[in-house]
Amino acid sequence: MTSSVSTLDRPVGRTPTAGAAEKTARRKALLHWIAVHSLGIATALFFVLPFVFVFLTSLMSDQQALTRDLTPNTWHWDNYVKVFETPGFLTWWKNSLLYAGLGTALVVVSSVPVAYALAKFRFRGRHLSLLLVISMMTLPPQVVIIPMYLFWAKQMDLSGTLWPLIVPMAFGDAFAVFLLRQFLLTIPDEYIEAAKIDGCGELRTLVKIVLPMAKPGIAAVALFQFFYCWNDYFGPQIYASENPGAWTLSYGLESFKGAHHTDWNLTMAATVLVMGPVILVFFFAQKAFVEGVTLTGVKG
Repeated sequence: MTSSVSTLDRPVGRTPTAGAAEKTARRKALLHWIAVHSLGIATALFFVLPFVFVFLTSLMSDQQALTRDLTPNTWHWDNYVKVFETPGFLTWWKNSLLYAGLGTALVVVSSVPVAYALAKFRFRGRHLSLLLVISMMTLPPQVVIIPMYLFWAKQMDLSGTLWPLIVPMAFGDAFAVFLLRQFLLTIPDEYIEAAKIDGCGELRTLVKIVLPMAKPGIAAVALFQFFYCWNDYFGPQIYASENPGAWTLSYGLESFKGAHHTDWNLTMAATVLVMGPVILVFFFAQKAFVEGVTLTGVKG
């Protein structure tokens, strides 16, 4: 009788053996997941850890930076304030926004009509035109930099500004044209033919029908161009090096590093501020970017 009462009074639930078995199953599932994704985890750590190192170093004191310490003893958020207080840093920021923003807009606006014509128009010399676009992609910028500099600096007297880098983007970009052309080939011709039957001209068809369907491809081109302009060091060095008021962040960061070569915490803080906009733009636009790059090149 006593044993039966004690059995009834025992709380109902999982037995210790069942709980241990469940923990073992979860542990095995976790180990299996880590084993399957080990290569992806290693690759992610390979790319992420340098950013973590730069960020943590930017919050250290100048005595602690680049020591054996991996985390700050005291968090110096004022390092970012000191960077912004550096003479010229805000100017470099504005110049980078002008260069990247205006350059991206000009490339997209000028490249879309050319890509649309190469993808959907049937005219004599179409394949030759595409071949010329591809050949321009293989031409290094260093090959034409001397005649381009002589034209913009001597003939147009625009040396010391960013306009020699921005104005040519109004005439399109070979890589942007090729990428958009490949994406526009994936849009069925039936949509365009239906629009023309309804009375739409080529321009209205492009604006009302093609552009809404080509948003992923346009987003990919815009991101590529924004990243290129934001990170461009060669162009500002050639045209704007003599005028600190026209420097961009990529070029000004080199000057900042030279002035603070012993203050690695401030140098890392400036590096984070230069990388920040690019990371944020890609983070918020990665879905359209990946979709645009994935769908590009389905047809040849």
